[in-house]
Amino acid sequence: MAWPATLARKRSDPLCAEHVRFLAEESKGGVLHCFALDCSASMLAGERLALAKGLLTALFDRAGAERAEAALICFGGMRADVRFGPAVPRWWNERWLSPVGGAGGTPLALGVDTAGQVLARAARTQPAQQRVLWVLTDGRSNDRPVRPTAVDRIVLVDFERDAIRLGRCAQLAREWGAECVRPEELIALS
Repeated sequence: MAWPATLARKRSDPLCAEHVRFLAEESKGGVLHCFALDCSASMLAGERLALAKGLLTALFDRAGAERAEAALICFGGMRADVRFGPAVPRWWNERWLSPVGGAGGTPLALGVDTAGQVLARAARTQPAQQRVLWVLTDGRSNDRPVRPTAVDRIVLVDFERDAIRLGRCAQLAREWGAECVRPEELIALS
């Protein structure tokens, strides 16, 4: 109850329900970084998955230092699994990513849809929270995923290094109004 506002409204009148004022509860803002990691067979070529896991460790460390929440979705083969969070990654380290392997196709749409569900749940429980989706992939998929709605910012980290580049990450970034960066750009910032 907001006593000063209530008493100011009451003035010299007897206190009644119309006079009562309440404190506006401040919403917990903060940030949620949702990482969608491509664990398909194509990410094994050229040690892309190893590079992605190293970058992911640095991004989780940064999120923990900022006391931001993080979530990790791994997608590959015919699956997309939530591996962590959303939570503040207090005890995160590279050993958690060691068992993550790569195989099968690239269910990009399933990975993005799973991340979208995590972000939508977070939006319902913490509407003031800023939500960032990071998609770490080589873009070797024919999927055309729909842009998640409960996200404030999207960063596509493009791991494509083949001689013949398909450019699907850049194309998806344009369609979504997202950023598209190379892993080397993020490593320089870490």
